[in-house]
Amino acid sequence: MISVIIPMYNEKDINLNLKEIFSGLKQLKENFEILIVDDGSKDNSFEKAIESAKEINSKKIKLLRYTKNQGKGFALRHGFYKSKGDIIIFLDSGTELDSRQIKYFLKYLEENDIIIGSKRHPQSKVYYPLFRRFMSRIYQTMNRILFNLEIRDTQVGLKIFKREVLERIMPRILCKKFAFDLEVLVNANKLKYKIKEVPIELKYKFSSTINPEAVFLMILDTLAIFYRLNILRYYDRE
Repeated sequence: MISVIIPMYNEKDINLNLKEIFSGLKQLKENFEILIVDDGSKDNSFEKAIESAKEINSKKIKLLRYTKNQGKGFALRHGFYKSKGDIIIFLDSGTELDSRQIKYFLKYLEENDIIIGSKRHPQSKVYYPLFRRFMSRIYQTMNRILFNLEIRDTQVGLKIFKREVLERIMPRILCKKFAFDLEVLVNANKLKYKIKEVPIELKYKFSSTINPEAVFLMILDTLAIFYRLNILRYYDRE
């Protein structure tokens, strides 16, 4: 079974989003489940998700919710522990990532442990404003230096894992927000799992606006990962 975990926070297009994802997954031969994890939305996103699930009328859709906003990483971890699949897919909410790309990603899973989308793959189709591209390059270069991580893009919201990989990694993870992806991949790299980057197609054209507070917190979390990895040796624990 495939479990698709979708974190959601104030997602105005969740109705259309869920229908598109369900339609895309129906093209797969494998059995699947969709877990929508509402990360404490303040609007009516969860109610919209309920309406959409009723319209689709499938037991394959599970809706999870908690009241306090915790962060994307917390939502993904919560969804993972509620999932049943042998293959786990992290997929961002929104309509930017076409779920039909999952079929293409799955082709690589037999020879690898983790498949991740990459905006910086030469074959990816995504517009990047110059400033945003510059910031992304700086962050990924920093990750390569700090963690010896040969990955061009850790942050795309489409990643596929073999379940046994996450079962081993999840107990080590402390990040609740956007550095969650990095912490997962740092641990996967440390444990010698095979990670493959593949091209991605995004419908959305990124804005060059970056929230300074979010950038600061992400860098802080990144340095905390480095500290746990190299100073505390926290990730050496089994």
